[in-house]
Amino acid sequence: MPELDPEDAKIVTLARGARSRAHTPYTGVAEGAAVRDSDGRTYSAATVENADPGLTTTALRGAVAAAASSGARSFEAAVVVGGLLVSEADVAVLREFGVGVPLLLADDDGTVRHSVTT
Repeated sequence: MPELDPEDAKIVTLARGARSRAHTPYTGVAEGAAVRDSDGRTYSAATVENADPGLTTTALRGAVAAAASSGARSFEAAVVVGGLLVSEADVAVLREFGVGVPLLLADDDGTVRHSVTT
């Protein structure tokens, strides 16, 4: 992957920080995510598991929900740290706010390994 621009590096750092606060007592699979809206504001969230897997909130859904509840309606970029596989349902949540948003997927240490476009 090419070197990240500073704004993308910022959301990777935010997602790494969020990952450290994940609540994953059932699977131990912690993810952090961050999104940057079209105004340049950033939002982050971590995985929050529930005993009922259907009630688990993924990091990406949490970050999108935080942004949307703060008034964001479109995104410039998103990142998930600790999740090199993102479900189609999570991508659909991001896509709800616009097609073509770059989604970076990074290792636990923040190294971006893959990028997809929603």
